[in-house]
Amino acid sequence: MTLNPFTDIAPEVKQALDAGKPVVALESTIITHGMPYPDNSRMAADVEAIIAEEGAVPATIAIVDGRLKIGLSANEREALAQVKGAMKLSRADLAFALAEGCTGGTTVAATMLAAHLAGIKVFATGGIGGVHKGAELSFDISADLEELGRTSVIVVSAGAKAILDIEKTLEVLETKGVPVVVHGADVLPAFWSRQSPIKAPLRLDSAEAIAGFQRAREAIGVNGGMLIANPIPAADEIPAERMAGYIGEAIVRATKNGVTGKAVTPYLLSEILDITKGESLKANIALVENNARLAAKIAVALAIR
Repeated sequence: MTLNPFTDIAPEVKQALDAGKPVVALESTIITHGMPYPDNSRMAADVEAIIAEEGAVPATIAIVDGRLKIGLSANEREALAQVKGAMKLSRADLAFALAEGCTGGTTVAATMLAAHLAGIKVFATGGIGGVHKGAELSFDISADLEELGRTSVIVVSAGAKAILDIEKTLEVLETKGVPVVVHGADVLPAFWSRQSPIKAPLRLDSAEAIAGFQRAREAIGVNGGMLIANPIPAADEIPAERMAGYIGEAIVRATKNGVTGKAVTPYLLSEILDITKGESLKANIALVENNARLAAKIAVALAIR
């Protein structure tokens, strides 16, 4: 199906949307920029399988040769996992990649935009972007926060990436009217770690309760996204006190090498992978799978009327 001159919806995704069945969007920068090959390929396939197991249809979103793909075939997903030099696309340059025939991974912001365009209400990711440490000087704030403030998609994550200033990120989300709901816990998770020092703004303990909250928002005409912070499983976490040391070392390396802008997050993730000798990658995969499962359950609950 072609939604507009630049967009292709995979047949199984179109069929599900037309029938009112649950669909879960997935971003693709985790494939193009978040993990090395072949870990990225295996992770992407496993996450799609988890969503299908829970009764929803996965829709990985990416730009491939100037086409906005809402759902990738297995062959397209595998090819994307091996692309060198793919763009990292947000709202600002998504249309540029379409116009110029580029290939790129979609960030949280771009994936939300594309999901909303296609009518997909739930999106699973690893962690959102946010306010970077030192943003009072650099003004480095992710477009993900702006998108959450305006685009009506439920985003299931393990919280903001722990490399960020989580407290400032939460303040910006509050200013933009974005509800932050922690699933099953009283404190905000910190990506690789189950806990942070920050109290949960809101807490809900089931997919059904989250779906009910969203229905209430829709009923009173509240637009914009909802952020679900889903703690990484206890068996897979890296304790926050250990991660703080790893993150600090990675930030020192980034500063020393003059890394700025969009390059900061993938650089830090790569350096943390090196510093932790692969432990962060295992945790990252576990939290993405955990988020995908919850997102599918929310999508299923929303589809039940």
